[in-house]
Amino acid sequence: MGFYAERIVPRIVDLACGARTARPLRRRVCAGLAGEVVEIGFGSGHNVPFYPPDVTGVAAIEPSDLGWGLAADRVRASPVPVRRAGPDGRSLPFGDGTFDAALSTWTLCTVPDPPAVLREVRRVLKPGGGLHFVEHGLAPQEDPRVRRAQRRIEPLHKRLCGGCHLTRPTVALLTDAGFTVTELDVFYQEGAPKSFAAVSLGVALSPGPGGWRPGGRAQ
Repeated sequence: MGFYAERIVPRIVDLACGARTARPLRRRVCAGLAGEVVEIGFGSGHNVPFYPPDVTGVAAIEPSDLGWGLAADRVRASPVPVRRAGPDGRSLPFGDGTFDAALSTWTLCTVPDPPAVLREVRRVLKPGGGLHFVEHGLAPQEDPRVRRAQRRIEPLHKRLCGGCHLTRPTVALLTDAGFTVTELDVFYQEGAPKSFAAVSLGVALSPGPGGWRPGGRAQ
């Protein structure tokens, strides 16, 4: 990965994701989580203080050893058991239908293969389980100037920020992976330029007992 990616990017991410303006969004996205939760892109643990009491355990998926190390104090202070369960969301080390819920915060912008990650999340969720998400991505189509700016900035942004994309279409990725988005709020996060602050926050449900097939709908 190289020195910059291994030793610098996790610290940049820790600082950026620890911004005060993100805390209300973390509280909102974690609301309603319960039971066993898989968190994709655990980072340095900024969601830990916002886990509801109904959460019984968290399996943290995090590729960065430094990121996990930066989370150590938060993990130790957590009233909810948190364990590092794997490094790669594209290959989750769990059986089908293991988890009651999933959590993804500012993660789908960076993972190398979002469709593969979402297929895995859907697989390990129980039927009807919810993926709680807050992600930045492509600005609304009503803002073409912001979209153009995002596309101009994105190549440099990816290089500086560990592969973070500005133009991924969060909702389309979720629905293409077979999720049903049942709660959604789309807005610009305060305190940042619009090119970096187009946010989608909500809950997407995995298919019910009838299942889902690629290219099709829940049956």
